[in-house]
Amino acid sequence: MIFQTLDDKQQCVGVYVDGRLHFEEFPKDLHQTWKYSAFTKNDDIEYAWIQCGGLSMEKACPDRLQEELETASRKFRAYLRSFELGKINLREHCVFELIPEDFLMQFCEIKNKITQHVFENYEKPQNYEHLKEASRILYKIKHQDLHINNKDCKNLFLKSASRKDAQKILNGPNYIDYDLYGTATGRLTTKPGSLPILTMKKQLRKLIKPTNDWFLSLDYNGAEIRTLLSLSGKDQPEDDIHAWNLVNILKRSDMPREEAKTIFFSWLYNPESKIINTEYYDRKKVLDKWYDGEYISTPFHRRIPVDERRAFNYLIQSTTADLVIERASAIDRFLEGKRSFISHIVHDEIVIDLDNSEREIVSEIKDIFANNKLGKFMVNIHAGQDYFDLNELRI
Repeated sequence: MIFQTLDDKQQCVGVYVDGRLHFEEFPKDLHQTWKYSAFTKNDDIEYAWIQCGGLSMEKACPDRLQEELETASRKFRAYLRSFELGKINLREHCVFELIPEDFLMQFCEIKNKITQHVFENYEKPQNYEHLKEASRILYKIKHQDLHINNKDCKNLFLKSASRKDAQKILNGPNYIDYDLYGTATGRLTTKPGSLPILTMKKQLRKLIKPTNDWFLSLDYNGAEIRTLLSLSGKDQPEDDIHAWNLVNILKRSDMPREEAKTIFFSWLYNPESKIINTEYYDRKKVLDKWYDGEYISTPFHRRIPVDERRAFNYLIQSTTADLVIERASAIDRFLEGKRSFISHIVHDEIVIDLDNSEREIVSEIKDIFANNKLGKFMVNIHAGQDYFDLNELRI
């Protein structure tokens, strides 16, 4: 049975199904809808948005429904503009309390028709289940308010440039809305109108505080290098990957670790670089296995069209991005029923908002993050009472 939720917030529960709005008793066997929301936690529910590869409703809409959708969308946008002019924050109100029911039913019926069209005409992606899990965890993060304030941030306000940047963060949105389809590789971006956690200046992270007691940061030691090793069928070094490369690949005991790191990454991201010449890291063998000349295929069942020059980078970046999302989902399920929760994700870093009473679970979280489908990766752990001043933990 096809249905639509009337709002995507957990406290705003209502659905449209079979020509009617329901707010209390809901029909059974709800099966297909456009997109994930708090109401649709049932694992059996299928999502047209994922089925069609993240297309907007306008792009997924068949020609026969285009005029009807445009008319309804134009009216819906007019309602949104009126809310904006009236300074109504939709994160604090249920949409169905502000929009007439007859229009809601009309709009939802069009969405039902487009949803049905997608399921009848689009093949389910091979990585559908992975994307479904990703949309679940990113939805949860979107609907969490970040704790942003200027406590202990005096240095940010001493110079006019940093003061202006800090005020922009303080007065801006306090939530992160990730775009699951923002890049070809699956690497996350953030949508306009939400906190730009991926691109904001590092010193501004001091404004972001945990809701509980601590931020616990986990990231992989040399994430993309370890991904390359896994894709090459090589064992993972237990030690720091950059120190290992210094001794075993560059064979330079006199070189500083940071210089070795710079050399290796300059090779990794430049397909024409010959600075690393070893069978242990063999671009050609990796591409022969994962690239067919037109598409790369990743361990997470992505199939991405790409030219030969960018194929290697796409493969590494896509696999690493999906690995982190998959581990974030596993950690999130482990944290269900606990006070601690995932605050945000930044590239290969997962940040937990940790309650002090649950400190004993840190080692378990680390193990979940370290042990993944590509092997066991070395994990760096840091903790602090804001997102800038994080100190290393050794566990």
